[in-house]
Amino acid sequence: MTANRPDYAMELANVSFAYRREAILRGVDVHIHDGEMVGIVGPNGSGKSTMLRIMAGLMSADSGQVKLFENPIETYNRREVARYIAYVAQETPVSFGYTAGDFVMMGRRPYQGFLPFETHQDEEAARRAMRDTDTEQFVDRSILELSGGERQRVVVAAALAQEPSIMLLDEPTAALDLRYQMQIHMILHRMNVERQITVVVITHDLNLAALFFTRVLVLSEGRVIADGPPKDVLTPELIREVYHVDVTTGAHPDGTPIYVPNPPDGIRS
Repeated sequence: MTANRPDYAMELANVSFAYRREAILRGVDVHIHDGEMVGIVGPNGSGKSTMLRIMAGLMSADSGQVKLFENPIETYNRREVARYIAYVAQETPVSFGYTAGDFVMMGRRPYQGFLPFETHQDEEAARRAMRDTDTEQFVDRSILELSGGERQRVVVAAALAQEPSIMLLDEPTAALDLRYQMQIHMILHRMNVERQITVVVITHDLNLAALFFTRVLVLSEGRVIADGPPKDVLTPELIREVYHVDVTTGAHPDGTPIYVPNPPDGIRS
């Protein structure tokens, strides 16, 4: 536990949510320890993104309670929540050619007044975030000129500039190639270790989940059906139940589980 902070960074107690009478989350109970690095997996439509948005305070649950550092999240105002939680959506649309430096500075808005005057502390936080994400060389470049992987590192830098206690990321590497997937996850891992930031990431890649996260939550049909270390949770039986796919499991020399889908009949002669 980080000094002067409660053991639990976030708690969801019996959280349910429905959209147009369709149940999306059904009585979700989750406790995220301060300083944890947690992966959330599950098929499309299982409620992952909805759960993350409720955790970020961007949506309200229909029932149940969400706590941020042991206090109901609704007792914080939006600016206070933004000082604790940085949320990175699946897509961050950028229609204006901000420089990468300007975009990262937007992460300082929770600390600024009505007029966004930049303080020395703001500038230092933004520089540190760009240094931590290896994006300093993009500071004066238009974010529209950057590749997908470079742009996503800038988006993560803006989240880090918030100096959050918790980072919530919804499929941050979904559209990236393997190199950038590894880069983003390595940045998050380093920030978890060095800054003790609690990191919660939605991913569809079970191999990345097993490699980077010490704990995995599996959602299916709006419920958490498994919770624990990847090697204990991501079994062939559970993957078959949740994804309706058969996999062969193996292990990297360091012991990290590896998951390979079995080819359907007729694919290979």
